[in-house]
Amino acid sequence: MARVLIPFTEGVEEVELVAVIDLLRRADVDVCAASLDGGAVVGRSNITIQPDAALADVMSDEWDMVVLPGGLPNAFLLRDDANVKAVVDRLRTERKSIAAICAAPMALAAYGITEGKRVTSYPSCQKEMEKLQPSSVYVDDAVVEDDFLITSRGPGTAIAFSLRLIAKLCGEEESEEIRQSIVA
Repeated sequence: MARVLIPFTEGVEEVELVAVIDLLRRADVDVCAASLDGGAVVGRSNITIQPDAALADVMSDEWDMVVLPGGLPNAFLLRDDANVKAVVDRLRTERKSIAAICAAPMALAAYGITEGKRVTSYPSCQKEMEKLQPSSVYVDDAVVEDDFLITSRGPGTAIAFSLRLIAKLCGEEESEEIRQSIVA
């Protein structure tokens, strides 16, 4: 069974977080949503979300993928957190999948993960993405996959993003079955 870690914090874009968790779990992926301190988090739309764990308690576990949801200040808090960076760096070294949506690809650009890769993000983040990693190729597609890296645009692309993650982890057939089951 594939295992996915999703760190999140204050101001997370709830649609992006919950869509990813929900659809991955429908595909029988083991998902751990970890807040930075293990406490409940209030998202962008004032929805309180209870995590499965504190990031420090699970960051050293084996993961097949790490997913960074967007929302502000969540994306900046993830970018600035040493534990998030350590997990992302370790998965990159292990050639595991790394994914981010909305403003969160800026964290990956700041870490150097997007260097030389095709990427996307929330439209207002494009200039910062290009500034942080001039060698990356910014595109406007809803979901962009380049090798181990998957990025997406925002709340409206959360379902397509989640389905792409399923395809990466479980195969295209499973992704299509989930797509049909949710009438997407």
